[in-house]
Amino acid sequence: MELTISDGIVRGVRGADAPMTELAIHARTIANLLPLLCARAGVKIVHNSDRNYTGIRFETKAAGPVVLEMPRGDDPYRLVQEFIDPDKAGRMEVELRRFPQIYKPHGVAYIAADFLRSNGFLK
Repeated sequence: MELTISDGIVRGVRGADAPMTELAIHARTIANLLPLLCARAGVKIVHNSDRNYTGIRFETKAAGPVVLEMPRGDDPYRLVQEFIDPDKAGRMEVELRRFPQIYKPHGVAYIAADFLRSNGFLK
């Protein structure tokens, strides 16, 4: 399933309504290569125009949603834990890990899944 977030409104999109940008296609490719452990965590592709990213959202039971943001330009991939409400410091997200764009989609899927599993986000 894919979600779009625009002006604070979350909508599910399917089929022909889904964005066909380069980032969206890249996110779908990586999501299709994720292991079953991630699929059980409720993986969704998210196109968030409010925060200006396209990514893969993992609904973890341990710490809430974690997003693998697709890189723009020469930026690295980012794994970010999102908070529903701001924490004591006023943050809405915490960056967990960055890794460069040198990896193919298989490698990105493996790195993200292994990081989440080894740090207790996925069980």
